[in-house]
Amino acid sequence: MALGDLMASRFSHSSTAVSNHLDECSSREDGEFRRDSETASSSVVYGNATAVTTTATSMAYLPQTVVLCELRHEAFEACLPAGPAEVGLVSKWRPKDRMKTGMVALVLCLNISVDPPDVIKISPCARMECWIDPFSLTPQKALDAIGKALSLQYERWQPKARYKYLLDSTIEEVKKLCNSCRKFAKTERVLFHYNGHGVPKPTSNGEIWVFNKSYTQYIPLPISELDSWLKTPSIYVFDCSAAGNIVNAFMELHGTPSSSRSLRDCILLAACEAHETLPQSAEFPADVFTSCLTTPIQMALRWFCTRSLLHESLDYSLIDKIPGRPNDRKTLLGELNWIFTAVTDTIAWNVLPHDLFQKLFRQDLLVASLFRNFLLAERIMRSANCSPISQPMLPPTHQHHMWDAWDMAAEICLSHLPSLIDDPNAEFQPSPFFTEQLTAFEVWLDHGSEHKKPPEQLPIVLQVLLSQCHRFRALVLLGRFLDMGPWAVDLALSVGIFPYVLKLLQTTTPELRQILVFIWTKILALDKSCQVDLVKDGGHTYFIRFLDSLEAYPEQRAMAAFVLAVIVDEHRRGQRACIEAGLLHVCLKHLLASTPNDAQTEPLFVQWLCLCLGKMWEDFIEAQIIGLRADAPSICASLLSGPQPEVRASAAFALGTLLDVGFDSSRDGVGGDEDFDDDEKLRAENNIIKSLLGVVSDGSPLVRAEVAVALARFAFGHKKHLKSVAAAYWKPQSTSGLSSLHLAHVRSTSSDYNATQYMPQGSIITSQIGPFLRTGGDSSTVARDGRASTGSPLAASGLLHGSPLSDDSSQHSDSGASNDAVSNGLINVSRPKPLDNSLYSQCILGMCTLAKDPSQRIASLGRRVLSIIGIEQVVARPIRSSSSTIRQGGPTTVVRPSLAGLARSSSWFDMTTGQLPLTFRTPPVSPPRTSYITGMRRVCSLEFRPHLLNSPDSGLADPLLGGSSGNSESSFLPQSTIYRWSCGHFSKPLLTAPEDGEEILAKREGREKIALDLIAKCQHYSVNKLNYQIASWDTKFETGTKTALLQPFSPVVVAADGNERIRIWNYEEATLLNGFDNHDFLDKGISKLCLINELDDSLLLVASGDGSIRIWKDYAQRGEQKLVTAFSSIQGHRPSVRSVNAVVDWQQQSGYLYASGDISAIMLWDLDKEQLVNTINSSSDSSISALAASQVHGGQFAAGFVDGSVRLFDIRTPEMLVCVTQPHTQRVERVVGIGFQPGLDPFKIVSASQAGDIQFLDIRNHEDAYLTIDAHRGSLTALAVHPHAPIIASGSAKQFIKVFSLEGEQLGTIRFRTFMAQKIGSVSCLAFHRYQAMLAAGAADSFVSIYADDGSLAR
Repeated sequence: MALGDLMASRFSHSSTAVSNHLDECSSREDGEFRRDSETASSSVVYGNATAVTTTATSMAYLPQTVVLCELRHEAFEACLPAGPAEVGLVSKWRPKDRMKTGMVALVLCLNISVDPPDVIKISPCARMECWIDPFSLTPQKALDAIGKALSLQYERWQPKARYKYLLDSTIEEVKKLCNSCRKFAKTERVLFHYNGHGVPKPTSNGEIWVFNKSYTQYIPLPISELDSWLKTPSIYVFDCSAAGNIVNAFMELHGTPSSSRSLRDCILLAACEAHETLPQSAEFPADVFTSCLTTPIQMALRWFCTRSLLHESLDYSLIDKIPGRPNDRKTLLGELNWIFTAVTDTIAWNVLPHDLFQKLFRQDLLVASLFRNFLLAERIMRSANCSPISQPMLPPTHQHHMWDAWDMAAEICLSHLPSLIDDPNAEFQPSPFFTEQLTAFEVWLDHGSEHKKPPEQLPIVLQVLLSQCHRFRALVLLGRFLDMGPWAVDLALSVGIFPYVLKLLQTTTPELRQILVFIWTKILALDKSCQVDLVKDGGHTYFIRFLDSLEAYPEQRAMAAFVLAVIVDEHRRGQRACIEAGLLHVCLKHLLASTPNDAQTEPLFVQWLCLCLGKMWEDFIEAQIIGLRADAPSICASLLSGPQPEVRASAAFALGTLLDVGFDSSRDGVGGDEDFDDDEKLRAENNIIKSLLGVVSDGSPLVRAEVAVALARFAFGHKKHLKSVAAAYWKPQSTSGLSSLHLAHVRSTSSDYNATQYMPQGSIITSQIGPFLRTGGDSSTVARDGRASTGSPLAASGLLHGSPLSDDSSQHSDSGASNDAVSNGLINVSRPKPLDNSLYSQCILGMCTLAKDPSQRIASLGRRVLSIIGIEQVVARPIRSSSSTIRQGGPTTVVRPSLAGLARSSSWFDMTTGQLPLTFRTPPVSPPRTSYITGMRRVCSLEFRPHLLNSPDSGLADPLLGGSSGNSESSFLPQSTIYRWSCGHFSKPLLTAPEDGEEILAKREGREKIALDLIAKCQHYSVNKLNYQIASWDTKFETGTKTALLQPFSPVVVAADGNERIRIWNYEEATLLNGFDNHDFLDKGISKLCLINELDDSLLLVASGDGSIRIWKDYAQRGEQKLVTAFSSIQGHRPSVRSVNAVVDWQQQSGYLYASGDISAIMLWDLDKEQLVNTINSSSDSSISALAASQVHGGQFAAGFVDGSVRLFDIRTPEMLVCVTQPHTQRVERVVGIGFQPGLDPFKIVSASQAGDIQFLDIRNHEDAYLTIDAHRGSLTALAVHPHAPIIASGSAKQFIKVFSLEGEQLGTIRFRTFMAQKIGSVSCLAFHRYQAMLAAGAADSFVSIYADDGSLAR
């Protein structure tokens, strides 16, 4: 199967292990319900008609929907996946300094026909030198022929080097040769080859022998002198007996620390050890070491034939007639050479340390060839009891099992040799060597892993890429290997894969495109620095063509977009090259062709198109102008309503990088956009900001983070106008804050609701911003109590002090000042016209919304954005502090150490009108001297309240506290994270299912079986009293237990209090498992706890009274809890309401969260999309006090109101509101609890009011309740309906809990007491176990008790 098909099949089935939604539900429009009709097997008819219900399977109770388990939910608050790296792991694979051998000096001391005095030769004796018999010619002619032959043999390995040789030379000639070689080579490597077969052995002092001019004496040449002439870098080859003496002397010479550099840059190859003599057997040539190094194939085959079964049948002379060329792999000689290279490379790769392998086999072509051949020399010469040595030393390789593969390949080739020579036209049959090695590699891929020995065939795969017939299979297998993880990519790069796959980008073979894109995706996911090589070789055009082709799968085109995004990431040459190649228009064309809600659109493709665009025009004004002219803002803005959070975040990133922050490194001091009208740019910015403000309260923190970063860029470019607008709208006489602030409705791009509906709780002006300071144009200044004072230093200076990003040196008026265009030597583009003031107002509201985001990370970003325009938060409520004592008093001034010389006294203007009061920082009473202002244009005047000092997140924009000296202003801006986060996707395995997929399925199946058994027991269970207390737990909550939850598959209870503290307790072992704060600020308390994905690894949904939703994972492990996501579920509440008393419920079948409260609507959130998909009008002037979602019929929920009415909704119906009833008529009080009756009947509801009555409703009869229970007289505080057993429970303020059957029979009464029979507070919450007859009850005091039936203990 082709890798492209394999990838497609793997991608399409990757979600089968844990399905996020039923397939048929993925493309529904907003507000349309994803039905679970096939599992429920029921059809519902509303009104007076009866329900036609088929036999329902028990699986209706076990929803298959799983949400919030994507990559983006892996501890978003804690860390982000890293993008492509530039240092560390990836820096090792590149050769640090490539080298070339430029000069080769060949010195031959043969003295033919005269034997040296210390050598006694045998007869017959080895005589061949460079495959020439010196006695077949006259001595001088033989010497010349041997010298020329050796030079030609070396030229085969490095044809571009210059060669010089000396024959039977003197010291003066050797010195002259060495000096000239170094002079011509300059910094390149020099090779010195010495053949001493006609002179005595080297001495123990490391002296080699040459001749005097008359050839009457042997003259010693110390290695030290030779080294001083050749210098470094150099490589020595010594082919003589006792050559080890030279190596030992060289090591002693360079043993001192001062000469370590020479040792590192010098390489030595010696034929034998110091005590050994060269082989004299006639089966070897006399220069067997040189023959192995320079003619390895000829030497290897001759040696092999003497030991092979072919030695009797094969004529050795045929070896010299092997047809073909060494560099033509389609010939016999070429293939033998190719196989030999693959074998020796493989041996070296598997035996040597990687850094030594890089130095010897990847740095210099000639050195690599010599060391490959040196491995052959070791094998052959060791068979003759001779041990070649090298410096650096290599471990023994002569018995490596890959030599067996070479022997087999050699034997097959030699068996074909006679027929090929007899018939030159005979067809050449390739060796099966490479096919077999690829098969071995494939076997390793099936069973190998990071923790096992790496595949030894990796260098062979690299060699196979040179062959067209094996290339596709090799690339596919290489892709599978790279997919195993970054470690595999690093291994492949270090073996030398990079230049091969870079060269392959020049091919036009269509079947290679998909796999090449995949391989480059894996490489660039690890190492960003490859972007330079790609642009240099024009490789970016290959990926642009692939991106623009329609034949590839969208997932593969997403990879191409990723590769291009890395190419342009912070790489100006890459940006320019891609712009010139038309990449921007290609991306926009495909974005236009995609529709956000189309099931056929691949979200990953759209996501990376946006990220690629954003990176292409990031801080690059020319690309921004092209994008603006191509209507890029409107194209990207349309994606902000898409169902995938990653796509929305990427679109927000692309829009944000289009905003000009006032500086651009590409301009080089020139405007660069004179041809682009400023009005056009302002209009574009206006549209971009309006689009981004529409998703400022998106359900995904990934999206909101990008909106915050974009608003920071906008705020930096418009900070003068934003400050002025904020100050100008402050009215001293107004107690409602910015009630006069003009708010134009921003049409949201993601729904049909205006901006005020989209703002979360707290975003309305009166409750969020509070009064602002008026500065600049007014002659009066605001004192702390809000009255005007003309004597304030603020009036005199007219300064607004802000963060390091706010221009403290300029005065601000309503229209904004422009005298700080030059700051810190950086030229800011001066805006000729500000945008509309109403848009600035909406921006400030959006920033404030972000500053109080439920996600701590987003809130921190929001505070940084506010600090840019000089607004600083002051938190009205106390923050949890580790300090036990908090001194109460006035504000104090904390001076940064770096600004100790600029101590300032300041006055704070606290504005505590709303939940998020804000201040402008004020100027010093005595302004600093001009010299100070000149030296420090961005002064940090930071004042803290005492109780903020010990808080790690004090509400101040702490990332901006440091001074700005030495840093560019852009470094202060919050940085986008979506790009680097998204890169993490491609570092993970893409072709294989997750390893834990089967484990997850088995765990779920086991839980489903347990749940079905327990449900069956519940449905046929006769409950007696349910008053046996099996556990009681003092939670030590100061404000009492607000809500509780029993886990379905473990003996664990979760409880929360009014101060947002959560504690988890094992009631069987009576141990506290974990306790943590939902967030750092005291709030309205937790209103609801829900379990998400209870059949899998469950998540804990925590709903606060202000509508904030936080979802935790690993919550039962001490100190290991991680925030998965957070958002504000209530939006568009009335301006006069300071608290919304949020009520929420979760519906696993549909993946929907329903939220409401003191507002006139019910918010419908899709947690898979992390998006508000509908806002349902409650059709009542009264607010909702209780909410219950059906757990068997997705899309159906009931709401109880403060006026005692009950409404049933079904979002599957066009009108959504099914019926309205007023069951609580005796005393009209708020509905305290509501729930669907157990079973599959969608029509029966239980409702309880504060007056104490419980009404049993059947919505087919709108008029009256069919059963009424007067449970408690005017004191009912809680109601719980068991999901499966026919029982309900109610609690009262008088410490009573009553249990009833569905027929109204009171089954029992529980007097809420502790084990010591002490009465405790009123019942605050009740919760049934989902699958057992078990009840948890929380009190207004700190106790939580768990009750069961007497008989349930045995079970």
